[in-house]
Amino acid sequence: MAYSYDDQNIFAKILRGEIPCKKLLETEHSLAFHDIRPQAPDHVLVIPKGPYVTFDHFAQDASVAERADYVAAIGAVCKELGVQPGEGGDGYRLLSNAGENGVQEVPHLHVHILAGRWLGRMVEQPK
Repeated sequence: MAYSYDDQNIFAKILRGEIPCKKLLETEHSLAFHDIRPQAPDHVLVIPKGPYVTFDHFAQDASVAERADYVAAIGAVCKELGVQPGEGGDGYRLLSNAGENGVQEVPHLHVHILAGRWLGRMVEQPK
């Protein structure tokens, strides 16, 4: 089944300027902004400007330029936040939810960059 993009989702409205955001970075194909309900001291969302629902949808249908720009934007946000472990930062978590079982709330691809505190394990270690 092909993906169906809802152009009335909140991120589409942010991209059109209908809803404001606290922008951190904007490129030709991507937008990064602070989450309005942060779950960590640093919590930034990075979205592509194109109509992609999930990461797999983006990976299959986005142009090479869009994919390169999006990955570079994620790296630039990590650098801007100073969280890159290879550069002296304490690290970060990159998270993208997809579909109902992945608990995706907004049907527009987005990654969460969470940092600034110990985030705990995502999955319990086996005993």
